[in-house]
Amino acid sequence: MLQVKTSSGLWETFCAQILAFLKADLVELVVESDLVRGFRSPDSPALWIRDHSDIMRGGKYLEPDVLSAVNCFANMQAANGRIFDHVLTNPGKNSAERENWEKWVRVPVEADVEYRFVKAAYLAWQASGDIDWLRGMLPALERALTYTHTHSLRWDKQHNLVKRPYTIDTWDFDYTAGRAEWLNFQITEDTFWGIFHGDNSGFYEAAQLLAKMYHASGLNSDACRWQDVALGLRTRCNELLFNGSFYTHFFKLTPVTIAGVDETRQLSLSTPMAINRGLATHDISVAILKEYQLRKKSTGAFAEWFGIDPPFPDGIFGDDKLTAGTYINGGVYPLTGGELSRAAFEHGFERYGYQTLEQYRQMLADTNATYLWYFPNGDPSSEESSTSPEAMPTDGWGSSAMLYAFVEGLAGIEDLEHSFRKVRCSPRWVSADEEQVSIKVGYAASKAAFGYRFSHLKEESKIKLIIESEDSDVALNLLLPPGCKCTSLMWNSVPSDFELRRVQESTYVCTEKNVKSQAEIEISYVKI
Repeated sequence: MLQVKTSSGLWETFCAQILAFLKADLVELVVESDLVRGFRSPDSPALWIRDHSDIMRGGKYLEPDVLSAVNCFANMQAANGRIFDHVLTNPGKNSAERENWEKWVRVPVEADVEYRFVKAAYLAWQASGDIDWLRGMLPALERALTYTHTHSLRWDKQHNLVKRPYTIDTWDFDYTAGRAEWLNFQITEDTFWGIFHGDNSGFYEAAQLLAKMYHASGLNSDACRWQDVALGLRTRCNELLFNGSFYTHFFKLTPVTIAGVDETRQLSLSTPMAINRGLATHDISVAILKEYQLRKKSTGAFAEWFGIDPPFPDGIFGDDKLTAGTYINGGVYPLTGGELSRAAFEHGFERYGYQTLEQYRQMLADTNATYLWYFPNGDPSSEESSTSPEAMPTDGWGSSAMLYAFVEGLAGIEDLEHSFRKVRCSPRWVSADEEQVSIKVGYAASKAAFGYRFSHLKEESKIKLIIESEDSDVALNLLLPPGCKCTSLMWNSVPSDFELRRVQESTYVCTEKNVKSQAEIEISYVKI
């Protein structure tokens, strides 16, 4: 469920379009007689745990079956904890295969699969609230992260960080210096090794989520163990990879020089994800957001949501189609834009977060289509221009990231556990100049829901909020207009204590209370 009504009338269509894209991206497979439902990649008909885990951030509002995909990948987990990338039961659109066999694939160079599996399980539990299912899933989640944390192909013992072959960001082919005739997905004795920030931010988040799931299951010692792992990695990763402005794309363990690109300037797709996953401190987040704002002004691209910028030289990864500005080699991704918007809302760049969302909203309004990536001039990708077998106009990976930014960033409804039992409510509508908003979000799996009605009475210098929830512990963090401070907060007509929190130049009024059924809040403010 996602119900929205705004004074501008703009965001209702935006949300409806994205939900329609996500509905079109649902796939059904039958695996060992079990029906499996999940969200597919926009460039492949297979069910990838990678895409599914990210798309679930929006898909949880419309899809009641949130467990079968996680169960399916858990059932096929290797004894050492490794998780498969994807499964399909019919040949792809342009495949020469004719068999309708069940095919499971793990791309060897990828180090991100296990942490995405953990994230998918967390989102499934969040939307379903099924604690018995979660307790049964914990051993598989433990094995998955332990695999990344210990296996010689995934963990660098010198730096105690996740490692991988030299790929472009989180993508699945690596640099071979011309040794492979085409894209290479296999690890060999000649592999160029290094440390990529996205693997480590993803592992950090997954370890924290696993700790949260252990805590919810009453296993506090296991929760503390994984939280310690996460915090140690965070310190080491930030010390090694943050270069003062953003995260170094690839810290080389195997010496290699690629002529024709300044690798010290390469800003890559997973950078804003490091903010939203919690790896980046607030100061690091601010530096990254400022860097993106600089790139927006300096690159000449229609949006600063790059796969990587500057790109690598044409064709050096083994496919002539991978020219500068194409696909992951410098293409523009709504996935990056959604992550960037969410990060901006969280770290005091609310207007920038809104402007990013608004740019994407206008793209959807003009075309009613969304693609995995675009050329820097704004042209969408196509099957002919991509190394991918398909180019669907219903990209769920990017559109769900934008919906994530809308719900948790602009609307500010963030479920901190499951079933909206604990909610961080941070309405930021003043950044979008919206005066009247009604929003309600709910999980299709559990029917749990949370919503509010927001009114900004500018002439009276007041903001009114009516929160509706069955039973939620609510941490209210409401964004005030620029240059203002709160003078009083009334909760159900009773004066309430509050705190003012500064985030960069922004001011939030904060309080915490339980809401059963409904609560009415009135905030008065004055110009400073």
